[in-house]
Amino acid sequence: MEYRTLPNSELELMMILWKAARPLTRTEIEEHLPKKRQLSKTTVLSFLSRLEEKGFVRVEKEGRSNRYIPLVKEEDYLQQESSSILKRLYGSSVKKFVAALYDGENISEDQIAELKDYLDSL
Repeated sequence: MEYRTLPNSELELMMILWKAARPLTRTEIEEHLPKKRQLSKTTVLSFLSRLEEKGFVRVEKEGRSNRYIPLVKEEDYLQQESSSILKRLYGSSVKKFVAALYDGENISEDQIAELKDYLDSL
């Protein structure tokens, strides 16, 4: 299944839900937002509503609260996004992608060794 790319604000909420690995209320989601990134209740509800419309979450009523349940697996979304970025920005070339990280000094010797080990295991 193919998913729409999420804007950063909605992705941030999905990442909170994925990390929790259980349904969360709006209040619980807000508690997991970084202190410097506090959003209003209506903004969070708006983002959650959009995620529901896009099929990323299901809402279950529990008493006076709603619980938000991820419908899309984190691994599936990340795999699709990674593939999309690789195609769009690097012409599907893993070499160009890694070179961009290395040339920008964003990759350490430990990360290179980890990558080599991973490639050897394939």
